[in-house]
Amino acid sequence: MKREEVLIEALPYIREFYGSKIVIKMGGHALVDESIMDKITQDLVLLRFIGICPIVVHGGGPEITRLMERLGKKPTFVGGLRITDDETMEIAQMVLVGNVNERIVSLIGTHGGKGIGLSGNDGALIVAKKKRKQKVGRAGEEQEVDLGWVGEIETINAEIINLTSEQGYIPVISPIAVDTAGNSLNVNADSVAGEIAATIKAKKLILLTDVPGVLRDPDDLTTLLARTTPLELQELIARKVIGAGMIPKVEAGLRAAEGGVTAHIIDGRKPHSILLELFTDEGIGTMIG
Repeated sequence: MKREEVLIEALPYIREFYGSKIVIKMGGHALVDESIMDKITQDLVLLRFIGICPIVVHGGGPEITRLMERLGKKPTFVGGLRITDDETMEIAQMVLVGNVNERIVSLIGTHGGKGIGLSGNDGALIVAKKKRKQKVGRAGEEQEVDLGWVGEIETINAEIINLTSEQGYIPVISPIAVDTAGNSLNVNADSVAGEIAATIKAKKLILLTDVPGVLRDPDDLTTLLARTTPLELQELIARKVIGAGMIPKVEAGLRAAEGGVTAHIIDGRKPHSILLELFTDEGIGTMIG
């Protein structure tokens, strides 16, 4: 398309989204590949300057694993959740709050925006409780496993998000929560993004992944669902078409949909994927709703 046609196609979407909040979850290659992260932060700053309020939630699982291995500690997972003892929790905080969060905030500043780093501990932004023991099959019998400092969300404090966002900042949120006793808990970043989107009544939730979106056949990229419904997604999960890695993202989209938020699952590896999904008629991923 000619450049002027691209701008004209984007106009009605810019008008529709102006003044609204959009939650964007960053993970996967978006946090590993600096060139991808750079383009995503460019998109965030552009959104802010045209009157849209992006709120970022980021993960960092692979980075946590790498640091654990460098320190000689072997990561252990149960049902896709990391067993988080005291030392692992300390490492997770170092990576999520002290490394990944700061890198995203710094890049936003490089492109002329105002990023502000937050974690669930700030103003009790994310209050969670310790996740109950998980039942797993071991040595032919079912056992209960304590996941340690892994949390499930109880409440989101929207005030701090709204205050920073309405003052022109781009909040960048680490998925570290706090419980009522003041303990830090590691929470799944997809779950945090979905819960925040529903709580603040965001216009959109955008989940950046390493796949094109939701596929009817995981081995066939031509089976991408451009648009789907919560019912169809639940059927695909029941039939095990949607695999374990995608389930947290789909569940986050479903949680957002419950709160009246339209969710999008898109390939964050594609340059300027956020802009393509929001401001073009065809989009590039899967829209839920």
